[in-house]
Order: sequence, then structure tokens, then C-alpha cells
Amino acid sequence: MARHPQPEVWFLTGSQGLYGEETLRQVADQSRQIAAQLDASPDIPVRVVWKPVLTSSTDILAACRDAATRGAVGVIAWMHTFSPAKMWIAGLDALRTPLLHLHTQANVLLPWNDIDMDFMNLNQAAHGDREFGYIQTRLGIARKTVAGHVTDPRVVGRIGAWARAAIGWSAVRSLRLARFGDNMRDVAVTDGDKVEAELRFGVSVNTYGVNDLVAVVDDVGEAQVDELVKEYDDTYRVDPQLRPGGARHGSLRYAARLETGLRTFLDEGGFRAFTTNFEDLGGLRQLPGIAVQRLMADGYGFGGEGDWKTAVLVRLLKAAAVGVDGGTSFMEDYTYDLTPGQELVLGAHMLEVCPSIAADVPDVEIHPLGIGGREDPVRLVFDAAAGPAVVLGMADMGERFRLVANVVDVVPPPHPLRRLPVARAVWRPRPHLPGSAEAWITAGAPHHTVLSQAVGVEELRDLAEMSRTELLIIDADTDPSRFADELRWNQAYYRLARGF
Repeated sequence: MARHPQPEVWFLTGSQGLYGEETLRQVADQSRQIAAQLDASPDIPVRVVWKPVLTSSTDILAACRDAATRGAVGVIAWMHTFSPAKMWIAGLDALRTPLLHLHTQANVLLPWNDIDMDFMNLNQAAHGDREFGYIQTRLGIARKTVAGHVTDPRVVGRIGAWARAAIGWSAVRSLRLARFGDNMRDVAVTDGDKVEAELRFGVSVNTYGVNDLVAVVDDVGEAQVDELVKEYDDTYRVDPQLRPGGARHGSLRYAARLETGLRTFLDEGGFRAFTTNFEDLGGLRQLPGIAVQRLMADGYGFGGEGDWKTAVLVRLLKAAAVGVDGGTSFMEDYTYDLTPGQELVLGAHMLEVCPSIAADVPDVEIHPLGIGGREDPVRLVFDAAAGPAVVLGMADMGERFRLVANVVDVVPPPHPLRRLPVARAVWRPRPHLPGSAEAWITAGAPHHTVLSQAVGVEELRDLAEMSRTELLIIDADTDPSRFADELRWNQAYYRLARGF
């Protein structure tokens, strides 16, 4: 697989010519040091590229324009001294990348015994950044503001979360998504406005006949199948009946053929996300199972039953999870354990749960599938690893998209699931299952979701700000009645924000 260059974030420092060349040299030296400290942090998954100090509206405009055209996924801005904010109007208006406003200073402690006016002239971020904050708010600029010194782990962690969100946002802005067939018939929430999605998120959603895929699958060579079958055997615990000489080995070979063909179709078309639909399989002999699971593990977005919105979210969070532990998967709330005070959600899907969330080496198994009318599909079966996670869904509300996230704790299944032939996750939602479910349903959030143990609430808030998309959080502090009030306030806000 080709290695891609590490994404860049540009570090822009504001000042002005009033202070003279000596002071500006000190500004440049200190801002270069701040950028270098951020660049060296393992918690920030981008190259932080220092740019010369900006002292005029012309230079500011050029830097803001260049950030997008030269591939920066975001910009960090710091007003080291006092940078009159009218100089930033044209640049901020032209900025097309996410913005983080870093409110910091070169020193941690004040040299109380030695402070003079030279020191005061040099270290003016305390009010220079307030001037910059005003103009951002006056122009309605979406951004994240982080205050504190760059030696503070909290500050670096928040910058790292924003950088991951910026990487995810950049990936979606150029995302091409292939739908094989339409969405499941008579289902409402998996449908949506694809024109608005391209306008809002930049994602291009295109539909292809399933037999377009079948032609590529049928063209896969036997040597390619052999190679992938061996990879399955080396990577997973393969059911003996699927191994060479087993009674169902032919089904495994077709699953490998299907994965190779699907990967070829996506890669040749520049697609990094896709959907399938068990109601529309054309000439496919199996509903894709292990193929979808392994493609997700390699970073592709996926949504079942034609659910392109969830496929976008899977790809978004996969891209944003760079440099952190934990997996991300397509998911669905399937059924509950309603033991009072110990309520749990059992999440799964027909076949398509990503092995990046597996607690152990997955098993390769084959079982009947009661829908779809095709041969028994091959799939990976496993339990999800325990730990904190978020569950995220997207709904098209007609006039806007809405993101809803629930903070959860994935737990081991309380009993073995020996007869459940699919990958699954068990979690305890916060604040508790009744409150979580009531809030989720009241929000109109979908039944297809993304479960991520890599991306947290802070990244989701940053992504929502970058995309100017409504985000509702259900967590330990959620009260369903207050949550319903928040929905009403949001409804009024977003309608007013659109204008008349």
C-alpha cells in the first residue's frame, strides 16, 4: 500500500510593523519555537509548519489563500503581539481550511523582577488575541479556541483532537462514495439529500448497478484468489470446513474473489466509501461479508442497505483516528438486556462489523443468512474490545443534517454468544439505557451508526464546528426533558441562521 505524506497544519503568527525590526525578529524566533514544540509532540498527528510572521493585510490574505491551495488541512493562528484585526478581514474571509486560534505566550512564568516596557511590547498576546477573537466572531468564522501554554498536556491534547478532526474533514471534502444499488425499500432514515451533502460536506455520492461490480468480480484471476485465501488463513482462525479440502472451501474462495473485485472497483474509481444492499445483489452469489469487514479495517467507509450517510461517517472517523488506539466500525443497535439498573445494548449487523474493534483474533465462519436469497455468506465473527467509545449517527432533517452522539462503555458480553454467528459489541450507554434511548429517539437519530473507540467527543465537536453541522451529545449529564428543550432551541436557531 502506498504511503501518503503526513498532513500539514500551518502555524501563522500575527504582529505589525510598529514595533520595529528587533522586536519582530524576537517574535519570529519565539513563534518558530512554539511551532517546533507542537510539531515535535507525538499527540499531534500532523506536521506543524511555521510560516513567516504576518504584518500586513496583503501577506495575511496570501497566506490564508495558500493554505488551501498548497494542501494544508488546517491553520493555527497566534497573535504574539498586537495584530490590528482589520488586517485579517480579507484573509479570514478567504480562508478555506479549519482554523484553530491558539491563545498562548512564549513564557510560562512572568519575570516579575525584570519586567520592563520592552518585555511588555514583545509579549502582548493577552490582548492581541482578544482583538483577533473579536474579528473572528464579527465575521462569523468557525474555529476552535485553545488557551494555555504549549507545554501543558491539556493544551496539546486539545490541539491534537482538532488536528485529527481536520484530517477527517479534509478526507471527506474530497470523498467519492459508490452506492451499489439504492437504499433499502420503504426505509426513511437511510435516505437523504445527496446534493446538500455535496454542498455541505464535499462528498460525491454516485450509484452503480450491482452488475457493474459483478463484471469486475468475475474477472478476478485464480492466483489473486489463492493469495487472499492464504492471507485469511494466516490472519484469522478459519473454520475447517472453509479451509482447503473442506466442504465449504468454494464459498471462501468466492468471498476472496468478491473482496478482490470490490477493492479493485473502488480503487480504480477513486472511491473511499461504499454501500451495499441485500435487496439488490444482481449476479453476486453472496452478500459481501468478510470483504466489507476487511475494507473497513483498511479505512474505507461503509453503510449497509444503501445508507450512504453512515458510510460517510465511517470514513470520516476512520480518517480522524490517525495516531490513536482503538477501532471504528459500522454498527446498529439491535436488541437490549433490560435487567433493571444493568441495562445493556447488543449491537451488531447482518455481517458488516469492522474487525478493528475486535477483542481477539476473529474467526472466519460461514452460516445461513435468512434474507437476500443468495448463498451462505462468509464473515468474521468476534466480540468487541471493552473500553470507552462513542456511537455517532447522522439524520437528514429536511432543512439540515443532524449529528447525534452517545457516550458509551463497551463491555464484555455477560454470557458467551455461542449461537450468534455475527460480529457484535455490547455496551452500556450513558447516562443509562432508558435516558439514552429516549434522547436518541426524540432527536430522530438513525438506527445505523458508527461506533468508535478511537475518536471522542472533542473531535466530534471540532468536526461539527468545521462543517457547521448540528451536533447533540448524550452523555452522563443528559436529562431527557432538558434534552428535548435543547432540540427546540436548536430548531429555532438553525431556522433563524438560514434566513428567510
